[in-house]
Amino acid sequence: MAKYQRNDVGSVVFYRVSTSTAAASHFRLCTSFSTASFRRKFFDAVSCGGSSRYRYHHDGDGTVSSAIRSMSEIVKEQEEVRPKRSNAKSEKLFDLLRLESSPESEPETKKKEEVLEEFKCVVKILQDENLAERRAAASRVRLLAKEDAEARGLLAMLGAIPPLVEMLDLEDDESKIASLYALLNLGIGNDLNKAAIVKAGTVHKMLKLIESDDSPNPSVSEAIVANFLGLSALDTNKLVIGSSGAIPFLVKNLHDPDHKSSSQVKQDALRALYNLSIFPSNVPFILETKLIPFLLNALGDMEVSERALSVLSNVVSTPEGRKAISTFPNSFPILIDVLNWADSPGSQEKASYILMVMAHKSYRDKQAMIEAGISSALLELTLLGSTLAQKRASRILECLRVDKGKQIPDHFGGNSSAPICGSSSSSFTNPILGSAEGLEGLDDLVSEEKKAVKQLVRQSLQNNMRRIVKRANLPQDFVPSDHFKSLTSSSTSKSLPF
Repeated sequence: MAKYQRNDVGSVVFYRVSTSTAAASHFRLCTSFSTASFRRKFFDAVSCGGSSRYRYHHDGDGTVSSAIRSMSEIVKEQEEVRPKRSNAKSEKLFDLLRLESSPESEPETKKKEEVLEEFKCVVKILQDENLAERRAAASRVRLLAKEDAEARGLLAMLGAIPPLVEMLDLEDDESKIASLYALLNLGIGNDLNKAAIVKAGTVHKMLKLIESDDSPNPSVSEAIVANFLGLSALDTNKLVIGSSGAIPFLVKNLHDPDHKSSSQVKQDALRALYNLSIFPSNVPFILETKLIPFLLNALGDMEVSERALSVLSNVVSTPEGRKAISTFPNSFPILIDVLNWADSPGSQEKASYILMVMAHKSYRDKQAMIEAGISSALLELTLLGSTLAQKRASRILECLRVDKGKQIPDHFGGNSSAPICGSSSSSFTNPILGSAEGLEGLDDLVSEEKKAVKQLVRQSLQNNMRRIVKRANLPQDFVPSDHFKSLTSSSTSKSLPF
């Protein structure tokens, strides 16, 4: 049997083979730095962990064995790191699956499954033939969708809208009311549901209910008005609702001589009309009704005045709307009177916008405004109004001053206290900029008008002082100095602040 013995001589390794016979003895020589031999031994050492046959001991200088050992350690370290990186995503996925299947998430998952099953059951009952059960299911949909946005979307996805719309064809008023309010709640804050409700033919069915009954149930009418308000908030529904014939119905509920409509119904109808008036194509449908006279006559009612002015602000954007407003008797005196509502800045801003648009578009309307005594109201608004109202009043004054290079005649009706423009030798500058010296230099100003202007200036300065005190967080009982009082008592329009 052959035996191998190792002898190291310098850089050459000798393997002596001894046998039972001396004739078979010979030496085997191999170079330790042979490329093929080194690669094979290195591979065996790394892959198999190294056997005793090819393992080098630290003999001599240990160059080869140290190199092989260090390279083996590097490879092993790389192999240990590589699986960790590749398994990072799988470990995260494992954690998510573990959380999903953890006992803590089981109650929540079970609860969601129960809610889903309840929604499916409710939608299925809506399609039942039993009228009482369908009405109860509609009431249940109304409650589920009242304050839960997620429930609205889920119920619509399960198909709750079509059977609710079909219930409008029933003869039972209670079922109609339950269906209408269920549809109303499904559309709250959900544009997809609003579009789906209109697409299902709800608008025409609601109008059919009104037209088929000479004396409709007030509760049904109230629910229909509320639905028109909700559906008209979506831009894509505005033209469909406006052209369907809903506007006369809304105006009828707004202008109710028999006082059958509640205050809430009137507010909802006015808000729905405002939504519809945003779309210019609906303005002709509005003008076919008596809405413009009603709105102008209702400007004294503070509950509806500001929203009525909002509707008029949309109507005035079209030529037909401006004509309807200007041809109504006393329309300009009514709007000019709103400019004096110091306790309602919003109404002042909207009224000044309407007058500004009409003055810019029509010379005839300018003359009507001047004859109605708009000059004093505008002057007061530029001094005491809000920032937006001041800007709009200044623009109206500038528009009234000159029209295509022609001076406005020096004729003012009403109780005008400050003419817009004097003779050809005098000039008018914007009072909001504090340069209206021409007001004092005109010879035809009477003493009462001077006193009125000084009073306005004094009031404006005092208001500005109060604002400065408030912004500076000074004590409420702060008293201005005598020097300031003397200024306000003798100041004119020259001292107006910017």
